[in-house]
Amino acid sequence: MARDTNFYYSFLVLPASQRRAIVSVWDFCRAVDDAVDDPGEGGADAIQGALAFWRAEVTRVFEGAPPESPQGRAVQPLVAEFALPRRPFEELVDGVAMDVGASRYATFDDLRTYCYRVASTVGLICIAIFGCRSEQARRYAIELGLALQLTNILRDVSVDLARGRLYIPLEDLTAFACTEVDLRAGLVGNVPRLLEHQARRAHDYYARARAALPSGERRRLVAAEIMGAVYRAILARIERRGYDVFSSIVRVPRPPKSASVFGCSRCAVCWAAAPPPSPTVGRARRSTTGSTP
Repeated sequence: MARDTNFYYSFLVLPASQRRAIVSVWDFCRAVDDAVDDPGEGGADAIQGALAFWRAEVTRVFEGAPPESPQGRAVQPLVAEFALPRRPFEELVDGVAMDVGASRYATFDDLRTYCYRVASTVGLICIAIFGCRSEQARRYAIELGLALQLTNILRDVSVDLARGRLYIPLEDLTAFACTEVDLRAGLVGNVPRLLEHQARRAHDYYARARAALPSGERRRLVAAEIMGAVYRAILARIERRGYDVFSSIVRVPRPPKSASVFGCSRCAVCWAAAPPPSPTVGRARRSTTGSTP
């Protein structure tokens, strides 16, 4: 796991066995994600073949057959050790498959399904590794995953458009009298108001996650709380920049991430109130598992 990922800094607080398990799950999820994002030269046929492979690999992992990938071989022993749930792995592949072709979502309900599949599913796997079994912990993982993915979507609007994808619901474009042409032009017309609406929605899901955080499992969920703090810091920076997600990728530099790990989960949020440094440009990933703020 690279040092420039959310996962690296969030999970330094975990016991070694849980951290190794998280790394294995993260590698598995990234490999599935790459089936669409980095298919090589085979085009659509290669993507469909890769998706079929990963669906079959999930079956092999959970039914005891020999996995055919290093990622599958690493995850298989964790199924029994941490009682990993099968369904989130299957839904993750379904979510990645939604990115095949030109991605557009008519309504937020449609987008929410996508966000659940590519982000909340990862959270559901992680809380099993953390040892959280309550229904409230499940709700927390789902809501936090949605918040993180909505933050990714807002941050990566320009990058996604360049790749032929748009994750802002079309009903929102209509409501704010915006078009894709407007979004490609940057902060013109009602685009700032449209993006502000996306930020408010993300804030709502962070609030839902906070409300669902089970008091009896707070210590087990500290890594997830750190992850949420880093992403909320990204959202705060986007807001301070007047929703300029076009000139550069909004990131939280490494020192605040380290502070959130070695201090408290509030540090990244507190630091987010400080003036941002000069922005830098980098490559953004689509899904939570691949983000690098």
